[in-house]
Amino acid sequence: MNTSPLRAAWAVMSALAVLSLASPVSAQQNPAPAAQQAPALPQPAAAPAQTAPAPAAIVPSAPQPAADATAPSESRPLKSASVVGLRELSPWSMFMSADILVKAVMIGLAFASLVTWTIFIAKMIELSVVQRKLLMALRKISEARSLAEAQFALGAKDGVLSSLLGAAMREGRLWAGISSDTGIKERASSSFAEIVRAEARRIRLGMGLLATIGATSPFVGLFGTVWGIMNSFIGISKSQTTNLAVVAPGIAEALLATAFGLAAAIPAVIIYNYFSRVTKGYLELVSRSSGAAARLLSRDLDRTHGSVNSRAAE
Repeated sequence: MNTSPLRAAWAVMSALAVLSLASPVSAQQNPAPAAQQAPALPQPAAAPAQTAPAPAAIVPSAPQPAADATAPSESRPLKSASVVGLRELSPWSMFMSADILVKAVMIGLAFASLVTWTIFIAKMIELSVVQRKLLMALRKISEARSLAEAQFALGAKDGVLSSLLGAAMREGRLWAGISSDTGIKERASSSFAEIVRAEARRIRLGMGLLATIGATSPFVGLFGTVWGIMNSFIGISKSQTTNLAVVAPGIAEALLATAFGLAAAIPAVIIYNYFSRVTKGYLELVSRSSGAAARLLSRDLDRTHGSVNSRAAE
């Protein structure tokens, strides 16, 4: 009976001891979270130090957006290159970007074309003037009966017909005092032939230059084209690309030299053929003038022989 109360008292005391021991432990455990939460308030200042490595974690994923961004950037240079290529394919820009030798070829062909058109204008004016003057002179002497009368009808005008009449009168004066006139017509014909040849050489001035331009300009332009294409292929090999925007300007610059050659040659050939026909017609008029002078000389000779024979008969 006495041991049970003691045991009950001992149990109560041990329970109280356990509770007294448990309350300090819980007190020590409860401040710990507070201590952990209290420094957490100033941590925003140190937060960047903890979050700074975060971009390092994002860096591996950064190249993929960059690759996506480069795709439009590659398409943009292609568009701009095409626009630049279209702008560079104008004749002036192609000439300025061509090689120095190709530039020299094109400048020479442009000068040859200028010479061609200058000769065309000058010869047109000259041929029209001399043909009109010669036709008027032939009309004036058509009714003349002697060399003196023909010269008086022409007056002091210079021309091929005046030269022919002057040569005929000179031969007539030199023949005076000679009993025979067998060689006077041959000598007069020789003088007329020299005058006609001199007039043909004069009227054909520039024709040889036109023939040279028409014959050589295509080959000069082809030389510039070959040189330009050779340089274009060298540029393609250096750039190591066959993109049309890179290849087209060089080939277009080379072909521009051929275009210059054709532009100089085609008009030169056409103008040369035209002036060949016109000159041939003018030289036929000169031959007519030579025949008219020869006829007047023959009349004077016949008239002189008639007077001499009449005097001899008397």
